[in-house]
Amino acid sequence: MEIIPAIDMHDGRCVRLYRGDFQRVTVYDDDPVAVARRWVTQGAQRLHLVDLDGARSGHPVHTDIIHAIVQSVDVPVQLGGGLRSIAAVERALELGVQRVILGTAAVHDPELIRQLVQQFGDAIAIAVDARDGMVAIAGWTETAAISAVDLVEHMAALGVRRVIYTDIARDGTLSEPNITTTRALVRPGGPAIIASGGISTIDHLRRLAEVGVEGAIVGRALYTGDLSLSDALAAVQ
Repeated sequence: MEIIPAIDMHDGRCVRLYRGDFQRVTVYDDDPVAVARRWVTQGAQRLHLVDLDGARSGHPVHTDIIHAIVQSVDVPVQLGGGLRSIAAVERALELGVQRVILGTAAVHDPELIRQLVQQFGDAIAIAVDARDGMVAIAGWTETAAISAVDLVEHMAALGVRRVIYTDIARDGTLSEPNITTTRALVRPGGPAIIASGGISTIDHLRRLAEVGVEGAIVGRALYTGDLSLSDALAAVQ
């Protein structure tokens, strides 16, 4: 199971939101590029970047920072936030991003997802972010009329091979991941599942590994020191 440090960007800085609330933001570093280097130095084999301002605006915002991160580290980078068109996806891949993550587009434009999967294959992943079981979109500011489980099934039918599942109520809370729903999403022959939201202990990581997820995205716990990256990596190796 991969341990993937998260680097969320807002106003050019590395931040974490509490349950996706832009009014409850904590700034952890003014230099996301330095943060990326630090996680890689500590052993990260992949980085998870989120353009929070892009997610709210509907188009990528922090392209310069993203490009600088890609150029400064020697591990693959995945990116989400504001990627809602073929042009935006192509631009992200041109920046050197290995994997792009779409969320809002999966709800509003499933045909776009089909086209992207056909064109880019494994470079396309879908973010399924849920609040009380229902999918949230547009930077988590809107709730769609579809459940997380149903959206994953729909995306699988379109050929999507990888889903990043986040329980918004747990994101940034250091509580625990939603093991029950995560387990329900991991199915033989289905998309690989990467878990996110509330992961803050070695026990959480071990329980997710037992469920069968491909990876775990860890954010606030790494920044607060509740979880060390070296310990997390050692626990799942």
